[in-house]
Amino acid sequence: MESMLNKLKSTVTKVTADVTSAVMGNPVTREFDVGRHIASGGNGLAWKIFNGTKKSTKQEVAVFVFDKKLIDKYQKFEKDQIIDSLKRGVQQLTRLRHPRLLTVQHPLEESRDCLAFCTEPVFASLANVLGNWENLPSPVSPDIKDYNLYDVETKYGLLQVSEGLSFLHSSVKMVHGNITPENIILNKSGAWKIMGFDFCVSSSNPSEQEPKFPCKEWDPNLPSLCLPNPEYLAPEYILSVSCETASDMYSLGTVMYAVFNKGKPIFEVNKQDIYKSFSRQLDQLSRLGSSSLSNIPEEVREHVKLLLNVTPTVRPDADQMTKIPFFDDVGAVTLQYFDTLFQRDNLQKSQFFKGLPKVLPKLPKRVIVQRILPCLTSEFVNPDMVPFVLPNVLLIAEECTKEEYVKLILPELGPVFKQQEPIQASNMILLIFLQKMDLLLTKTPPDEIKNSVLPMVYRALEAPSIQIQELCLNIIPTFANLIDYPSMKNALIPRIKNACLQTSSLAVRVNSLVCLGKILEYLDKWFVLDDILPFLQQIPSKEPAVLMGILGIYKCTFTHKKLGITKEQLAGKVLPHLIPLSIENNLNLNQFNSFISVIKEMLNRLESEHKTKLEQLQIMQEQQKSLDIGNQMNASEETKVTNVGSQHIDKVFNNIGADFLTGGESENKEDGLQNKHKRASLTLEEKQKLAKEQEQAQKLKSQQPLKPQVHTPVAPVKQTKDLTDTLMDNMSSLTSLSVSTPKISASSTFTSVPSMGVGMMFSTPIDNTKRNLTNGLNANMGFQTSGFNMPVNTNQNLFSSPSTPGVTKMTLGTPSTLPNFSAVSVPPAGAKQTQQRPTDMSALNNLFGPQKPKVSMNQLSQQKPNQWLNQFVPPQGSPGMGSSVMGTPMNMMGQSAFGMQANPFFSPQNFAQPPTTMTNSSSASNDLKDLFG
Repeated sequence: MESMLNKLKSTVTKVTADVTSAVMGNPVTREFDVGRHIASGGNGLAWKIFNGTKKSTKQEVAVFVFDKKLIDKYQKFEKDQIIDSLKRGVQQLTRLRHPRLLTVQHPLEESRDCLAFCTEPVFASLANVLGNWENLPSPVSPDIKDYNLYDVETKYGLLQVSEGLSFLHSSVKMVHGNITPENIILNKSGAWKIMGFDFCVSSSNPSEQEPKFPCKEWDPNLPSLCLPNPEYLAPEYILSVSCETASDMYSLGTVMYAVFNKGKPIFEVNKQDIYKSFSRQLDQLSRLGSSSLSNIPEEVREHVKLLLNVTPTVRPDADQMTKIPFFDDVGAVTLQYFDTLFQRDNLQKSQFFKGLPKVLPKLPKRVIVQRILPCLTSEFVNPDMVPFVLPNVLLIAEECTKEEYVKLILPELGPVFKQQEPIQASNMILLIFLQKMDLLLTKTPPDEIKNSVLPMVYRALEAPSIQIQELCLNIIPTFANLIDYPSMKNALIPRIKNACLQTSSLAVRVNSLVCLGKILEYLDKWFVLDDILPFLQQIPSKEPAVLMGILGIYKCTFTHKKLGITKEQLAGKVLPHLIPLSIENNLNLNQFNSFISVIKEMLNRLESEHKTKLEQLQIMQEQQKSLDIGNQMNASEETKVTNVGSQHIDKVFNNIGADFLTGGESENKEDGLQNKHKRASLTLEEKQKLAKEQEQAQKLKSQQPLKPQVHTPVAPVKQTKDLTDTLMDNMSSLTSLSVSTPKISASSTFTSVPSMGVGMMFSTPIDNTKRNLTNGLNANMGFQTSGFNMPVNTNQNLFSSPSTPGVTKMTLGTPSTLPNFSAVSVPPAGAKQTQQRPTDMSALNNLFGPQKPKVSMNQLSQQKPNQWLNQFVPPQGSPGMGSSVMGTPMNMMGQSAFGMQANPFFSPQNFAQPPTTMTNSSSASNDLKDLFG
């Protein structure tokens, strides 16, 4: 890598030194910047050719430089002869103007070190192209080293030289005198141009007479740069010291031979014995056979043989040579026509450009890019010709690489993108660009697409021509993947929608819908749902084609994996839009079937998705319930339930107990669940405070007026007796039966037991300790089950019933006092009698231990009596309630109802009412006062 850099550095340094030494100080450098040494040309390839630019206009030029160091070996008078000869040739070239002659941009300038002049941009001399690399920079540029002439280039190049000679011979009456590959220059476009007029001879006769051309005798003592190249010189120059226009034609024959033989001349001349060499050459020419011309194409071989004839009059003249069949090639004729394009009118040009696409595929790419493309792009200044030229330019662009396109074609297309006048030409230009839009978007850089190409597409969508709008809508899907998303979303889609809504053409409206349907896959889901689908409901027309287009967009969105329509959109917007459209009178049977098919698919998916959602929600709710029950069971692992009936009673009592403690309504399940968790960590005083706060918040929130209630006045009780003391007094009678009491958990909570007279339900919602309490009390409390008396068994739950699990009926004592527990139910015959022993009071001691302070009646009565009483309010239409009897059956939690079947006030039809429908009652309040003193 380092060696390559050093080599490149040395080359650049050498070239820079070359330019500096040869050109610095020459007046040419005042107006032109001299660049790289690219070629050599002229007699003996003495002129170095550099590329350059004009400082004022930045126009590209070629700078020819003759370095006087090349002739340092000569004497002064010889140097002067060489300089004079070179000057004469350049000055003569400067005076002549013809397309086949090298065009001089700046005349010859002389300085102490060099001669220099400027011409049109140049690629190389024909000698360089044919392999003569004398006076070229080292190493030779690959552009020249690897250059190969195509047949069409050779044919047209020789034709151009013939045309140049025809101009000199016929119009100028001049003999060039030194037609050689060194004096034929290939310009940047590949055209062959004549230079090197150092030895030209003008006619000495008046123009109306036969021209005569004086000829100088060959002087072998002159420097070689002061003599023409003898290998391409006609024999009469040497042997008869004469010249005429036919002498140049001989030179043309030798050039043609060299072109088809890799630059090798037909004869090699010994310059030391020039006369002997020419005499031998003359003899060979008289016997020239076809074998010597085998490399020359057969169709021109005879013409070359004529050009090399010894007799000048036999040789074809320049005008005749331009008309031979060899040059009648379609490629050569096409190139020739381009060179004369400036002479044609618009009608002739248009006809030519129409047929050009058939010719371009037959030509080599380099010829097209170098020769034809510049001629085509130069016609863009003529607005009327652009529609005829543009298809050919885009055809060439397809064969170019992206780099070539950006460098050679895109800069020329810039003004064409924006052309809007004349209107007819502008519309044709839009159509042409739309047909080649994929090409433009593929090879044009993104910035230029956004600035030039897409604005033209937008203009086409807004064009007044329906044909242009249709074509644009049909073509957009073919290149939609090449458009950046912001441009599509913010500029392209809105214009398509406007074209659909504002047009009066059914074809444009349908094509707009089809276009949208085809580019849906390049849009994101939410843009389609929020922007495209609502737009469909704005379309006013109901033609079948429009309706099918709307259906197509819905179906594409519905079925596309990337897009899809949500079930909310389906239910709320899509189906309400599609279903009315499906019964439009204009639709035929097949179209109606298409609508119904899509609607059914949507309904099926809607059903499937929503059903799946509901099933998942149900499963989650069941899992949550199971989790809640599991948590409760884990908290009471020490006192597990042994049968199904007791589990139901646990649920009832737990829920009722939660309502008792929190004062919340039964429908507020979430608050009850939260309060259950709070019970485990709050003291009873804190719970009472929290219940009051909840009551106040509930009152402020609901602000519902209370129903006026009739209350029966009761004489106040002078003394409040603690529930614990009452229980302790009455427990002394528990001597008939001994029951073992399991240990009560420290976290157990005792809820007051309301006794409201005969027939009143007994409900003790105790979380984990109610079973302990009931086991301790069942010895003295008489319970009746449906059909038989329940035996007392310490291993069986007190409230279980074989016939109705979870439902228990019991009879309490008088409303003013706790019942007398002396009556004990008799077990059935055959049942094992339980041994009587002193009553074990450990259950009550544990219940009111230090972990749980005793609760007085006053404390319980302070806990939100109104809400607490709601638990016992009878439904409307139930029998009235006295001060001592409450005959209202209650269904706690909507799961089980229990009461005294012997009591006539308990009727089964009253159990259907949930507790939430109950209202307050004054009798219930009186009973509570009787119970709590």
